[in-house]
Amino acid sequence: MASSDPQIISAGGRVAVRGTLYRAVAAEHRDAALAGSVRPGRYSRGNQPTLYLSASRAGATAAVAAHPFPGNERVVLAFDVAADAIVDLRDPLLLAEVRRGAGDPFAPWQPFVARGEPAPSWLVRDLIERGGALGLIDPSRRMPGLWHLVLFGWNAPGLPSVR
Repeated sequence: MASSDPQIISAGGRVAVRGTLYRAVAAEHRDAALAGSVRPGRYSRGNQPTLYLSASRAGATAAVAAHPFPGNERVVLAFDVAADAIVDLRDPLLLAEVRRGAGDPFAPWQPFVARGEPAPSWLVRDLIERGGALGLIDPSRRMPGLWHLVLFGWNAPGLPSVR
């Protein structure tokens, strides 16, 4: 697995992502890193398989800093990714369209969940998924310029590959 910046290739209004991406996990869950998230997250209800990856080691570290688990050592793992049909939320025109259709994907999501309501970012995922996308690129709010890849499915026929 080569360590290089992931490539983003534009194709038909969506992008393809190819290259090495990273995921930070608790050391004791290293073997289950490709199982995806098991808790609700920005783009995932608790029952929605979702794989959160980052385009850099720094991005992976920044992403987990928002979700501290005291006492758990974190490891950053590298994966070779090939993903098509990805919506890039860094595109301002696309982002404006998504906000009109489903709400602000960058609004704090935890307060909605605490009230038993769907987070706006969950509705954004629903909208994007209904449109046939297999995932999205989410810009880092903790470290501007960095980004994350959120996959709605992976490692099955017709879905992104993560190895």
